Amino acid sequence: MALYSEKVMDHFRNPRNVGTIENADGIGEVGNAKCGDIMKIYLKIDNDIISDVKFETFGCGSAIASSSMATELIKGKPVSEALALTNKAVVEALDGLPAHKIHCSVLAEEAIKSALKDYYDKNGIAYDKKDFPDCESCGHCCGE
Repeated sequence: MALYSEKVMDHFRNPRNVGTIENADGIGEVGNAKCGDIMKIYLKIDNDIISDVKFETFGCGSAIASSSMATELIKGKPVSEALALTNKAVVEALDGLPAHKIHCSVLAEEAIKSALKDYYDKNGIAYDKKDFPDCESCGHCCGE
């Protein structure tokens, strides 16, 4: 069995939604000090729908594939669905990741949540703090 699925390889070789969004409604950046991966997500939101999403990722193939797939999963969806996206859903959509690369999908989930929190903060929209764990306590983006 190959280490990486065809979907992982496809999203690595042909990543979707790469780039930036000028005047983005929400921007989220997270990183993992242990492996050096950094993900930045840009959101454009119109009438509570994610009309556009772009990413910049510095990292391994799994990090790029996870970013690409995560953006595909939330594009055109309501903000509430994007907020509910889990790293498990990203892994499943990629047809799996090796156990030692699961943290890449966690970063993708956290980057999207960070961008959504930025959107809420910029627009004075109330939110439940439990939906946005702070970096110091989560252990993922600051290393474990």
